[in-house]
Amino acid sequence: MALKNNWILKNLAGAVLFVAALAIVATVALNIITRHGKTVQTPDFTNLTVPQAEIVAQNCHVSVKVVDSVFVRRLAGGVVYRQLPKAGSTVKKGRSIFLTINSVVPRKVVMPNLVGYSVTEARSELQNRGLQMGRLNYVRDIATNTVLEQYVDGAVRKPGDLVVSGSSVDLKVGVAGEDNQTRIPRLIGMKYIPSVDALHGRYLNVGHVRFDSDIRSYADSMNAVVYKQDAEGTVKPLGSAVNLYLTLDKSKLPAE
Repeated sequence: MALKNNWILKNLAGAVLFVAALAIVATVALNIITRHGKTVQTPDFTNLTVPQAEIVAQNCHVSVKVVDSVFVRRLAGGVVYRQLPKAGSTVKKGRSIFLTINSVVPRKVVMPNLVGYSVTEARSELQNRGLQMGRLNYVRDIATNTVLEQYVDGAVRKPGDLVVSGSSVDLKVGVAGEDNQTRIPRLIGMKYIPSVDALHGRYLNVGHVRFDSDIRSYADSMNAVVYKQDAEGTVKPLGSAVNLYLTLDKSKLPAE
């Protein structure tokens, strides 16, 4: 009887050990497959050439992929203009970061039809076409944040018109009286383009942009960060302009 009990106990113990070992192996395998807990901060690739971006990406355990190009006259040809996900985002190791580079020569793109789109949809469509969202001009209308007209250089642009890639597209947008409020986000420490995106995300405009005197080139301006801004956290009407002050001197940033 004792021998039989010992045999049963040994088999039970073996089964428990087998199940435990199987669970450990499955957990390790799952962690390897999903890279569980292995995340990195997305580096900032703006103003880097593609070879430079590839070196930075490799050192940071991510990869880069060029998916589009724009033409910005004051920016060096072939350097990164925009990236997705944005710099500072938390991603898994091995993640592909999609880059939009500045074309060496200007190219033309087809103006989309933005009328009837929301501001958010219009911004996404413009970015997909290699265009930028410019100023939001709000007028009284029943459909808040719906695009009513689209302009480039002050002239109405119809769907199908050819415009230079990277052009800034201004939008006439509706706003109902009761919906005319938004909160100004914190932009301190952000570079110029991400700060513009953040303002547009809150249906605001960029006001006066003041750069420190030591910022002498367009590349410098793209690397500068906001150290002062207007009315952070306050509630303002849609389309309000926010003034930005940028510097290369990180010591000017306010203490957190």
